[in-house]
Amino acid sequence: MLANRITLIYVLLMTAVVVASNVLVQYPLSGELFGIALGDLLTYGAFTYPVAFLITDLTNRQFGPRVARRVVAAGFVVAVAFSFAVSMPRIAIASGSAFLAGQLLDIAVFNRLRRQSWWRAPLIASLIGSVLDTVIFFSFAFAPVFSIFGPNDDFAIAWAPILGIFQAEAPRWISWAMGDFSVKVLVGVVMLLPYGALMTKLKPMPSVEKVA
Repeated sequence: MLANRITLIYVLLMTAVVVASNVLVQYPLSGELFGIALGDLLTYGAFTYPVAFLITDLTNRQFGPRVARRVVAAGFVVAVAFSFAVSMPRIAIASGSAFLAGQLLDIAVFNRLRRQSWWRAPLIASLIGSVLDTVIFFSFAFAPVFSIFGPNDDFAIAWAPILGIFQAEAPRWISWAMGDFSVKVLVGVVMLLPYGALMTKLKPMPSVEKVA
């Protein structure tokens, strides 16, 4: 059945993005921007991970929230399994929790806005989902209050100038979260280009049109 084959493609794409992001998150960026050492704030995984929101939104547009949740569930299983295999349990818990919560929120917001301007649903949904994803991941992974998930990273919780350039100080993981979210916003806007190009070809199924 065509719908099942297309859904499988979405699952495979989501799996590829999750695996790629988990690998690339181990490689910091090189160079500086406005005096900020990019390697202290970002990894290459920050640029690939937001593509997951594009895949979720395209699935949601074409097949509706139920199928989109199945694709996210597949990505969640891969994210947790891969994270536990290559990183500490606390990071794995943070990664899986953030992915699942952020993607499910994206699905809910997208579904409420799907009848509005073509760009509004994917952009707002991905941005709101990214906020939750960022808050959960960096809090669970580094905030001392969540040490129940694993030992604290002394370097991450040490206070330092925000983004490495401001006089005000905060725990380093706050700057990491700010840098990560900035990239998610940037990539979320860029992802409107492929979404707009594909939406004319990936039209909603009749059942989705009736429910929406």
